[in-house]
Amino acid sequence: MSKRIKVILVVIGIPLLYALITRILFGLETGAWGELLSVMTVSFLFILPGIVGALTVYLSSVDKASSMLYRVFMPWVPIILFVIVTLMLQIEGWACWIMILPVFFIIGSLGGLVGGYLKCYKRNDRLNISILVLIPFIIAPLENMIETIPGTYKAYTYIDINAPAEKIWDNVTRVEAIELEQDTGHLTRFLGFPRPVKAELNYEGVGAYREAIFTKGLVFHETVTEYVDNEKMVFTIKAYPHEIPSTTLDEHVVIGGDYFDVLNGTYELEKLADGKHRLHLYSHFKMNTTFNFYAGWWGKWIMKDIQNNILKIEKERSETE
Repeated sequence: MSKRIKVILVVIGIPLLYALITRILFGLETGAWGELLSVMTVSFLFILPGIVGALTVYLSSVDKASSMLYRVFMPWVPIILFVIVTLMLQIEGWACWIMILPVFFIIGSLGGLVGGYLKCYKRNDRLNISILVLIPFIIAPLENMIETIPGTYKAYTYIDINAPAEKIWDNVTRVEAIELEQDTGHLTRFLGFPRPVKAELNYEGVGAYREAIFTKGLVFHETVTEYVDNEKMVFTIKAYPHEIPSTTLDEHVVIGGDYFDVLNGTYELEKLADGKHRLHLYSHFKMNTTFNFYAGWWGKWIMKDIQNNILKIEKERSETE
């Protein structure tokens, strides 16, 4: 084996191996490790990539580590390989990686800057790099001891429709079968989320039951809690994880799971000038992580994509039928 290949195996292989071992340990759900470590923590998602970046640059030659471009971009190589391996082994899902990969790249580059500093200036570098490697395993148990505070968020959307209120409302309460070509949920489709198929309401009034049916076995069970004909409908939303096949969504983003749940939704129809109406649709959802500051942003983006998709379909049908 040539010296160049050995160097590459060390520079890329060791950080990759560290990331895989850490992921496996943090993913254990039983035993002592399962109680102390968790993938859905700041310790794993926001610290691990920094250590991968630091290791990558520190294990490189001084000549390479002295380059700022190398420090910033070289850590992306083992990170990308880590993504590929976890996807191939079905350890992580595509949706999870799309959402967290920007963080991994940014934190990995910051770690690369730290690794380059330690490599070039050699200030207790071996001791410091050893401490860095242990940081996730030190912080994670402390983080898991802190009870997470669920955050509630609102996703608000609306659309203007040139149609009578009665016609719009008929398309709100009951959404007939949605063909694939009518689906404009580009983000959710890219993430591999189920797409809407139809919505059925058993009657119009408080206490009514509505099913919003999506592909891949996802069903939102909705109960109407407030109803004004042609004006307003408020409903609770419940998705049951046991109804959703395990292949539908990654366990970390499954709706109704430990980390993400939709609580309720509201339709409001507002009368505008010239016979037009504005249809408002907003929902409240809950995030339960130690990094809600980031997860909540993604949750809003996903919920708005779903809602805008539905609103566009209701607009088209109301204006053309």
